[in-house]
Amino acid sequence: MNENLIFKIAAVGILVTILSQVLKQSGREEHAFLTSLAGLLIVLFWIVPYIYELFETMRKLFAL
Repeated sequence: MNENLIFKIAAVGILVTILSQVLKQSGREEHAFLTSLAGLLIVLFWIVPYIYELFETMRKLFAL
């Protein structure tokens, strides 16, 4: 895993937090929830290949 991915995840977290707070203050809790969900999905799409690689390495290591 490289450092760029960690910085990208942190940036998405900061942006989602700011947007969610602004939307909550304006009374749009549903939009704030959808914003948080979208941020979570973006980060998961970035992380899934690394999780798959981890499981493949573990499978090869234990020869399952």
